[in-house]
Formats: sequence, C-alpha cells, structure tokens
Amino acid sequence: MTEEESAAWLGLTAVTQLLPSTLDAQLQADAQMTHYEFAVLTALRLAPDATMQMSALAQSTNSTLSRLSHVCTRMEKRGWVERSTCPGNGRITNVRLCSTGRRELIRATPDHINTARRLVIDALTPEQLNALTEITTVIRDRLTGNTDWGPPSPRSP
Repeated sequence: MTEEESAAWLGLTAVTQLLPSTLDAQLQADAQMTHYEFAVLTALRLAPDATMQMSALAQSTNSTLSRLSHVCTRMEKRGWVERSTCPGNGRITNVRLCSTGRRELIRATPDHINTARRLVIDALTPEQLNALTEITTVIRDRLTGNTDWGPPSPRSP
C-alpha cells in the first residue's frame, strides 16, 4: 500500500474498532441496552406493524440468525419483543416490538443521537459528511454483495 492508502486503511480500522464499543458503553450506561439491541428495536419500530421475520431482521441489522436469536431471547425476558410463528408459514418466526420495547427505545434515542452527533456528525463539515456517506455506501455495498455499483473512479496520482 502507498502511505496514503495505509493511512486511510488504518484510520478506517481504528474507527471500526473504537466506535462500536463507545456506542455500547453509552447505551449501556444510559439505557441498559447494547447498540445491537438498539438497532434491532429501531428496525422493528420502522417495520409495518412493528413486526419482521427473523431472517429479514437479521439481514437488516447485519447479523446472523444465531446472534439475533440470542438477543431476542434476552429482549423477550425484558418484555421488549415477542416471537411468534408466521401465520402463513409455520416454519417462519416473526419478531414484534412490544410497547415496553418501544418505550425503552424512545427513552434511549435522545442520548444516543447526542452521542452520534458528538462523535461523528458535529465533528465533520457538510462536505466531509457527504463524503462519508459516499464512502460508507460504496464499502457497505461491496460488503453486502450489492453489484449495482459501477467501476471505481480513477484515482489521482
């Protein structure tokens, strides 16, 4: 790698290692939930009827079914979600956001948004924020197998 490529790569890996633990620590301290639990609750809140199939929920939260199942078991014990068999197909499990889970998500959101703003959003200029959106979209699409992206733009020397 060139010096510039190495600096970009090392910067990205540092952020991907530091940000999740920082977000987890904030949510644990303020709302007694993990960042992944927050993501699951958010996905359910945005879903029609606050319900999703387990496989779709795992995909939308970038997780495995196994991890999601463990997290759902914890959240069920807290009364945040409930699982049920899909009415049209008994082999499919649905997850539904319960009113307690919705309330906990709403309670956790302001502090979490403030943390995201403090750590990322407010640290960047509008131009940098636009660049971050473009960069993360390209990387996410490659990681998820989205092949709708075109050929890479030529780099300047």
